[in-house]
Amino acid sequence: MPDNEIVVDGLTKDFRRVRAVDGLSFTVRPGRVTGFLGPNGAGKTTTLRMILGLVRPTSGTATIGGRRYADLAEPLRTVGAVLEASSFHRGRSGRNHLLVLCDAAGMPAERADEVLELVGLTTAATRKVRGYSLGMKQRLGIAAALLGDPQVLILDEPANGLDPEGIHWMRGLLRGFAQQGRTVLVSSHLLGEVQHLADDVVIIAGGKLVRQAGVGELTGALTTARVLARTPNPDKLVAALNGAGSETGEDGVVRVTGVDTAAVFRAAVAAGIELHELTYERTDLEQVFLELTSGRAEIR
Repeated sequence: MPDNEIVVDGLTKDFRRVRAVDGLSFTVRPGRVTGFLGPNGAGKTTTLRMILGLVRPTSGTATIGGRRYADLAEPLRTVGAVLEASSFHRGRSGRNHLLVLCDAAGMPAERADEVLELVGLTTAATRKVRGYSLGMKQRLGIAAALLGDPQVLILDEPANGLDPEGIHWMRGLLRGFAQQGRTVLVSSHLLGEVQHLADDVVIIAGGKLVRQAGVGELTGALTTARVLARTPNPDKLVAALNGAGSETGEDGVVRVTGVDTAAVFRAAVAAGIELHELTYERTDLEQVFLELTSGRAEIR
């Protein structure tokens, strides 16, 4: 087993009358960005906290390189994590916050300045954290996670509060981290961003695994891409297509599966059918997510 592979095996957590995580198993591989997805209350944050040793499992295990987080010899040099962007002393500067962490972990003070530059906070290093925006706090949290130059990054909603430039920056940072052979596990509700960022996704609902697969596999296999055709004669177009996986919705738009836009256009021209719009609709991660988790979310 690689030293930076995350393995969750039969993980279960009960809180009084609520089972937050239920027999969950998945693997996060090095060299890839894995998106961790699920509806509100699915058990994502509880799972991340168990991986990091902050919550004791009722049963099952969560290991990094075959070891529990509590058993890692140098945890900050192995795993960097951001679970929330508010765990800072408001009266300290961003640099002083990192210096405290460096001192506790036995790392040189220069490392604080290195990670501040890496996350783009050098000019704000001496400002008090209470004056930071939410996006700046996210960057400071990521800086803290990077202090030990870890082989594993675990981030819960890291894009929260970031502007478009910040999200683009974070995407490049995490992709570069994975390309170095390191492991990235990211929990997020921004499904469009996850589709751009992640190689793999783990989808859970009601504390249980729904699906683990590559992003391309999910978006390419679960739902067939469609052609949308808007015409004043939808029934005539359906007839011209000889069925061909076509149907007319209540909005009058003809939805066609199994053929491309050129085939629909040729059929319409041959039948003398007027077209007002012809669009190729690709499946995205949001559609797949909703399809897989529909009716499976639990309100806790």
